[in-house]
Amino acid sequence: MNIITIAWLTIPFFIGFVIYLLPKLDKYLALAVTFVSAGYALQLFLEKSPLQLKLLDNFGVQVVADQLGAYFILTNALVTAAVIFYCWHSGKSAFFYSQMIILHGSINATFICADFVSLYVALEVSGIAAFLLIAYPRTDRSLWVALRYLFISNTAMLFYLVGAVLVYQKHNSFVFDGLKGAPPEALALIFLGLLLKGGIFVSGFWLPLTHSESETPVSALLSGIVIKASILPLLRCALVSDDLGTIVRIFGVATALMGVSYAIFEKDTKRMLAFSTIAQLGFILAAPEVGGFYALTHGLVKSSLFLIAGSLPSRNFKELQSKAIDPKIWIALVIASLSISGFPLLAGFGAKVLTLKSVAPWQAIPMNIAAVGTAITFAKLIFIPRGQKQEVKPGLWPAVILLIGGLIIANVVYLDAYSIESIIKAVGTIAIGWLIYVLIIKRLAIALPRAAEQFDHLVGVMTLTLIVLFWMALATGTHT
Repeated sequence: MNIITIAWLTIPFFIGFVIYLLPKLDKYLALAVTFVSAGYALQLFLEKSPLQLKLLDNFGVQVVADQLGAYFILTNALVTAAVIFYCWHSGKSAFFYSQMIILHGSINATFICADFVSLYVALEVSGIAAFLLIAYPRTDRSLWVALRYLFISNTAMLFYLVGAVLVYQKHNSFVFDGLKGAPPEALALIFLGLLLKGGIFVSGFWLPLTHSESETPVSALLSGIVIKASILPLLRCALVSDDLGTIVRIFGVATALMGVSYAIFEKDTKRMLAFSTIAQLGFILAAPEVGGFYALTHGLVKSSLFLIAGSLPSRNFKELQSKAIDPKIWIALVIASLSISGFPLLAGFGAKVLTLKSVAPWQAIPMNIAAVGTAITFAKLIFIPRGQKQEVKPGLWPAVILLIGGLIIANVVYLDAYSIESIIKAVGTIAIGWLIYVLIIKRLAIALPRAAEQFDHLVGVMTLTLIVLFWMALATGTHT
């Protein structure tokens, strides 16, 4: 299995180079890589114990492939494959597919890293590949959005790297377990880098512009899988000790509530989906032990919603209320929206039930409020009128069928969710959300301020987040 793991890690980078040499095979080679990743993830689910592979013993550089990481790897495979199907007839160049597969490989690497230095390398490579995909259209707007993303990403990684050096200085090792006895400034800097990169809480105000202004397939990649490159390391850190787990859970609750608050009142479809991504990342962090399953269902739902949103006649919800959309598009929107809202028969139901059962008692009320907020948010898509047929990109339906099919099959992960109590609670939560939307939210015209998304304010938020993290590290005593 060790040889298979090394081969699986290196294949995407090799294929990324081969695509340049054989541009006529770009789509086929890229798709083949996603099949390999999906197969590797399924194999990990069958392994009884985690696979550990030490690369540099003296420095604690190692990889760990386990079932938690398998959920993320499978998400990466399915989302990337769906985006390839979507772009199949779009005329994208070999450069696009090459960067997509390099991004796929670097994201996979982050999911099995068990030390801070190899994770740093993987996150940097993924950041550069994502930057090149965002800038692919070469318009002034796309270049600015890409450069803005690259600045945030590199700044986050600079903080992170300093924290990683402090951990090594303390333990002569880069392993995640080194956080237990590391100085508080090390914890603050590492977490700041991961929170910024992952778009968590107020550190995520860079995310809505980046995800909403990118091309449709790139938005699906960013929200479906790229953003999760920093989330799994946070989950692994949370499992190191109870104190670290508490910090991650606090940020999970705060992120979920903040994300739904903005998503509920957002008037732009893609920005609403981006804010919803922030909220759903909060659900993943709120219950670190079971975050993998929620990450899988969210990745499938959100990438499908971004792909479908690219085919809507407008991004403005008010305009969509007066423009009937194609019934087939509406059905796909409803299925994905019901899944993320936690409706039975779709994997989002099992993931939400499992997450809410796994949260600490102090998290229960705010997380259930966030669940209602999610139902309110996606009622805006469900209640769009339908009727007129329209032309869509030929690659849309293969991509959406793959993703929604995954949501149906993934039900088998947690069949225990299908109790009478859980079903009634889920349906009741969605019904309450829809009622609030129809009776209150739909009639309001509240425009939330965007000042926090401005470039200079993003820098200020980094400083404030660092101070809060340093205080939390001291308060929980993780450095002792």
